Amino acid sequence: MTIRLGAGPLSTRDILAIARESAAVELDAAALQRIEAGHRALEALAAAGTAIYGVSTGLGAAVDTRIAPDAAVVQRRIPIGRAVGVGRDARRDQVRAIVAARLAGLCAGRSGASRAVAEALAALLNWGVHPVVPMTGSVGESDLPPLSHIALVLLGQGEAELQGEILPAAEALARAGIAQPAFGLKDGLALVSANAASVGAGALVVEDAAQALRAMLAAAALSFEGFRAGVAPLDPRAALLRPAPGQAEAARAMLALLQGGDLARPGAARKLQDPLSFRCAPSVLGAALAAVQAARASVELELAGAGDNPAVIAEDGVALPNANFDPTHLALAFEALGAALARAAAISAARVVKLMSPAASGLPRFLAPVQDGSAGYGPAQKTAAALLAEIGHLAAPMPVAVLPVADGVEDYATMATATVDKTAGIVERLRLLAALELIVAAQAVDLRGAPTLGRGTAAIHAAVRGLVPRLEADRPAAPDIAAAAGLIASGELESVFREQIA
Repeated sequence: MTIRLGAGPLSTRDILAIARESAAVELDAAALQRIEAGHRALEALAAAGTAIYGVSTGLGAAVDTRIAPDAAVVQRRIPIGRAVGVGRDARRDQVRAIVAARLAGLCAGRSGASRAVAEALAALLNWGVHPVVPMTGSVGESDLPPLSHIALVLLGQGEAELQGEILPAAEALARAGIAQPAFGLKDGLALVSANAASVGAGALVVEDAAQALRAMLAAAALSFEGFRAGVAPLDPRAALLRPAPGQAEAARAMLALLQGGDLARPGAARKLQDPLSFRCAPSVLGAALAAVQAARASVELELAGAGDNPAVIAEDGVALPNANFDPTHLALAFEALGAALARAAAISAARVVKLMSPAASGLPRFLAPVQDGSAGYGPAQKTAAALLAEIGHLAAPMPVAVLPVADGVEDYATMATATVDKTAGIVERLRLLAALELIVAAQAVDLRGAPTLGRGTAAIHAAVRGLVPRLEADRPAAPDIAAAAGLIASGELESVFREQIA
């Protein structure tokens, strides 16, 4: 698979393909023309003595310092001086996503970057040279530190992974046959002055969140079967009465999974109304689906735009100072996504507990087949509680007031990179919670005897039982939860889900 960059807007799915499916990239001919035109315009402006931020002036507080444009000295020292990242290193897929996101920005032709640097970035992806990128250091007003560690590799400095081995950057480039590019008049700044770390990593979070929510919809439908819950809240007429974001989509998916089974027939439910964790499933999961869409839109807006400061507008012959490096919209979208996922987690955990309660479900306590004091799945309630508490903690918003830096010039920040990262932590835990609900719901279904399941819920039940056998006596549940989480992460459960609701 080859993803053509610059031919049109990139999607989060394109980034996923590059990051996790090792799709190659190709710079579109029109994008290369835009890049070259922007670079020529920049050179003309510099030759005319125009003041250009980061080219003929210092950066940040040093904007008042005029300097001579010098690609060999000034532009090389920009990433060298800003490679201040600490903490955990980005995963391989995150590095590829970040590089792809920066390349998408360069393809807009507004950075003033040289063709050589753009092609060198593409070569990193195509030859599997992955810079070692510490992820803590950005405050979300251009991801300078992480992007500087990527730019270092093009200078032959820092470290990079190649075929599973961490090497000095110069050695990794030599082994891959990638020549170090000669930097142009704005290449150092063009490589680091962008939000590609937030955007690239954010694309992966969006896709992972969407996958986890589809697992949540599957788990909720199977819980309906195990609880023998009423399907009236899934009726399309309910969503028409108050068309809340995503509610109709969530209800439609759950109802499709239940079709063909006993529960979809009138009078099949045990009660007229069920606990809110069941009744509110379509509205809560629908709100989360809508939040995923909003986060995806914010990422794809960035992938399609130009956030460079200054932006080189070749057709007007200007280098335009701007603040398009500020991703407040993206930070807010991911804060909202985290909050929405936390609510989906809350009702999932509540359903898990309700299924284990004889008073609520009419099933044996803790879903233990033999009531001889066995633990059943009771101890897993603690796992659900712990996951929910951690999700709630991660869903707390980042501070809106951040320490002013750069001698007070940079006195506002979004912390977008950290916001994306904590949302990724929520998604990881949500996947585990969905796995736990799938296991508990499958056990509840089995304890009901032999209900006729919906075609979709029967397929989901079979997928779970293919990895996790029915609980007949106490056993460690941790391997079962891990197996079900793997079923979600691998995309196998999603394939079943999509097939059944098509």
